Amino acid sequence: MPELVVDRVTKEFPTRDQPLVILREASLELEAGQNAAIVGPSGSGKSTLLHIIGTLDSPTSGTVTLRGENPFAFDEPHLAQFRNRHIGFVFQDHYLLPQLSVLENVLIPAVAAGAPDAATIERARDLLAAVGLAERMTHRPAELSGGERQRAGVARALLLRPALLLADEPTGNLDRASAAAVGSLLVKMQRQEGTMLLVVTHSAELAARLDRRFEIEDGRLILQSG
Repeated sequence: MPELVVDRVTKEFPTRDQPLVILREASLELEAGQNAAIVGPSGSGKSTLLHIIGTLDSPTSGTVTLRGENPFAFDEPHLAQFRNRHIGFVFQDHYLLPQLSVLENVLIPAVAAGAPDAATIERARDLLAAVGLAERMTHRPAELSGGERQRAGVARALLLRPALLLADEPTGNLDRASAAAVGSLLVKMQRQEGTMLLVVTHSAELAARLDRRFEIEDGRLILQSG
């Protein structure tokens, strides 16, 4: 049974004349442990769709269901809790707080529920070790390379064991070698954790690592492979 169901999602923006249609009845499904890439030219609506799936934006019409729940039916506090608990984000920019250590940055998703307990701190340490940053936990982001900062972002996104991991151009700011390493790490960690992974990317190399590939054409989401 699919854990993520995106059903005929449309996104429009009002203009002085006709509405600007970004997405036209986009639909997809993912089961636990599955991954997929969304590709398409700049401005095609890839990030818009990812933001709607991640509940950072709302659709004009259509529905998103994650683990049997429609998050857009929640009030804002409940929606924020749902997003924090069930969805992990990896962005093109790492968004690590410069004044915090790598370990403290990874623990940020847990802070919404109060001070992290010992088990959560151990989970953060284990994730940092898994992404190759065991020796960098006390460093500040400025002391890390771009690839290391993005690996820390992957660990942070997985801290609360989300059902869904969303990555928006996660290798877009990296050199080729670092991009390849982060792409491999994303898929490895997704499979290790058993979460779903949906990646928006311009990178053909990264898209090829994923089991399925969708392309946005004229606002429509088309399955290309998988």
